[in-house]
Amino acid sequence: QVQLVESGGGLVQAGGSLRLSCAASGSLFSLNTMGWYRQAPGKQREFLGRITRAGNTNYADSVKGRFTISRDNAKNTVYLQMNSLQPEDTGVYYCAVSRFPVLTPPDYWGQGTQVTVSS
Repeated sequence: QVQLVESGGGLVQAGGSLRLSCAASGSLFSLNTMGWYRQAPGKQREFLGRITRAGNTNYADSVKGRFTISRDNAKNTVYLQMNSLQPEDTGVYYCAVSRFPVLTPPDYWGQGTQVTVSS
């Protein structure tokens, strides 16, 4: 089992930035890919991006160029740096991890952290 604890959500004005963190604990020997999803009100959960243990990344078109995912393997932590935030970025942000080089679908989910962007 892997436990994921997210932090860093909150309220920010449009154009602002936030940095989310997600720390993994538990049975980490098989952990490979880490990343992020979000769920806006009334919408399906959306893949945002992922990073492999080797540091390879890919992003959804909706956040490419504004969001950056990084990880600290020594701390088993993944980060989501979000810049130029817009009201449509509002939602619950979920950390996710996988044993494989892809994150669809994840093996484990975090509990989610709320991000609200005001106009």
